[in-house]
Amino acid sequence: MKGIIFNLLQEVVVTDYGEDTWDDLLEEAELAGAYTSVGSYPDEDLQRLVAAASAALHQPPDEVIRWFGRKALHRLAATYPQLFTPHASTRPFLLTLNDIIHPEVLKLYPGADVPVFDYDTSSPDGLRLGYRSKRNLCALGEGLIQGAAEYYREAVVVEQPSCALRGDDHCIFAVKFSQTGTQA
Repeated sequence: MKGIIFNLLQEVVVTDYGEDTWDDLLEEAELAGAYTSVGSYPDEDLQRLVAAASAALHQPPDEVIRWFGRKALHRLAATYPQLFTPHASTRPFLLTLNDIIHPEVLKLYPGADVPVFDYDTSSPDGLRLGYRSKRNLCALGEGLIQGAAEYYREAVVVEQPSCALRGDDHCIFAVKFSQTGTQA
């Protein structure tokens, strides 16, 4: 896993809970915490940090990962506005994941293992995204979708009728949108 994920996690933890909390999570997870954005690190490091945060916050690991995804999306939008500003809402942004967003990620972070999405756009007020990733971080994907909706000031409901973690072939996010304001 690329270090940018750990950098983002550190930023959101420090912003919401303080530097001491980040240090406590590293200590509990028995990790040094020296992550460079382009470095590659074991997926287990993220799992250990999430487990430590889950215990500290008394929340299930998936909730911690969703929270991280929501918060991280706003940091990504601030750092890479060129990926967000061409879109007026969440739906067209999400439709760029395979063709624009992930190729840009791979330019910035060579060797990144990005998920692959397929789309069902037949519903005008919704979107179904098929998600395939060896990491099965569907909770992170859901959090990122929720964060994107917050960025575009939309209400969103995300359901997962299919999930690899429940034994399905791949995950499916069923997303319903409703606009609540203007872009952040």
